[in-house]
Amino acid sequence: MPDIQIFAARKIVTMNPARPEATHVAVREGRILGAGTLAELDGWGDYTLDERFIDKVLMPGFVEGHAHAMEGTLWRNVYLGYFDRVDPNGKMWSGLKTLDAVLDRLKEAEAALPADVPLSGFQLDPIYMDNITVTRDDLDKVSATRPIGILHASGHIMNVNTKALELAGLLRTGVNHPGVELGADGMPIGVLKSPEVYMPVGPHVGFNRSATDADEGGLRDFARLCVRTGTTTVTDLASRLDDDAVDMMLRVTGEKTFPARVVPLKFFMGHTPEELIDRVLELRGKATDMLRLGRIKAIADGSIQGFSARLKWPGYYNGAPNGLWYIAPEQLAEIYERALEVGIPVHTHTNGDEATELVLDTLGPALQAHPRPDHRFTLQHCQLADAAQFRRMKELGMCVNLFANHHFYWGDEHYRLTVGPERATRMNACRTALDTGVPLAIHSDAPVTPLGPLFTAWAAVNRITASGRTQGEEEKISVADALRAITMGAAYTLHLDSEVGSIETGKRADFAVLEYDPTEVAPDALKDVPVWGTVQGGRIFAAADQ
Repeated sequence: MPDIQIFAARKIVTMNPARPEATHVAVREGRILGAGTLAELDGWGDYTLDERFIDKVLMPGFVEGHAHAMEGTLWRNVYLGYFDRVDPNGKMWSGLKTLDAVLDRLKEAEAALPADVPLSGFQLDPIYMDNITVTRDDLDKVSATRPIGILHASGHIMNVNTKALELAGLLRTGVNHPGVELGADGMPIGVLKSPEVYMPVGPHVGFNRSATDADEGGLRDFARLCVRTGTTTVTDLASRLDDDAVDMMLRVTGEKTFPARVVPLKFFMGHTPEELIDRVLELRGKATDMLRLGRIKAIADGSIQGFSARLKWPGYYNGAPNGLWYIAPEQLAEIYERALEVGIPVHTHTNGDEATELVLDTLGPALQAHPRPDHRFTLQHCQLADAAQFRRMKELGMCVNLFANHHFYWGDEHYRLTVGPERATRMNACRTALDTGVPLAIHSDAPVTPLGPLFTAWAAVNRITASGRTQGEEEKISVADALRAITMGAAYTLHLDSEVGSIETGKRADFAVLEYDPTEVAPDALKDVPVWGTVQGGRIFAAADQ
């Protein structure tokens, strides 16, 4: 049997400007020999012609440059989100619009649990409930004897009940941390802001490693979601990557039936910068094709809708106090300098523009001390960056990965409450990034919003909010630009653009298999293009089988 396989399709959108379209693609040993007509590919030698995609459209496999594998693991907990959402098994969960509805779902789940098991929920979004503060008193109505922990949709805040605080040794006065909210009596009210603060409580409420990492079952479920959305390369953008987790990920991603390349970034938490660099260098030596180790994730601030992001003057539109710093400036500077010295890429979370300013102010001197051409340090989210900051990113050689989905999920609330009309209109400024020449990717931040690159492209093209308003006409990008951002754009931020992101000779045979051509549908229908499945390294995965 010939070792060359040629796939025929109704159309192949290659994202290769030298040959933007084709009808056939030849694959050998999991890599692309070439794309073109059947007659052109015939010269490679004997082949098997596969016509199962003859009525489909092939694109490069989508690259999700900011997601978290815990998306697969979190679904073992109680879904408490505001929007309807589908779990990895295909079940639709209705969104919850009031605190009473949240408590009712928790009570129903609590009644079914064994006595010695904590109650865990995720995706709570109080900003849609008049920005209420959910306290331990509220959760005590579900149970005063069982520890309860509820993770917010942003992933930056956790609400816990009295029993959880007690078990964690926090039910006392004298707790002095800006991420622990206190009541009039000086006692914590059950609101814990930032992973640094809530992670010590996590094991008591069912969130141990699962608050940042996936276990084996979660990683498999996450991969199933990748196939359903056309994603062949996906990041796990804040993983602790302890030895057990790395061993598991190497084993699972090394299986012949595992359908997605995973790029985990080592999360800066619980280390010194020197220890972080040493660990990442060690991990880099263990990397495989399907598990790309050797990158760092740093977090500068919190979330805008959680009012924990750091904003420049004049601050929050509703007068809320400024948010939290998640890292000391001297730590960030040391990480950048050490990483540049040994060639480790760093991706930094900044939501507020003050946090973005800190990164820009810090990277400049670090690059002077340790010049590193083509470093591609990337700002993740970077939602409030203004035009001047994009110009500085360009000068520093940075990339940006903007949170386009935010326009739909929180755009109305940003306009009304958090940053006000002017700044909400220019949030996630994709057009400005491209016009300035800053390499651009866009993302879902799953599980913060659902994994789905075509939805993310739709969000960047249309900038529609949940109420149906267009927010920021001037920052819209074209369908072509959006499709590039979820393929070559994201691949570039990960230093993988020589391997994935387009369909051309020498690259991995990674394809998204679509029912319609996304370049031909109306821009407002981009999110509705059905995904048949994926081809990953020449292996075929149907969404219907996941």
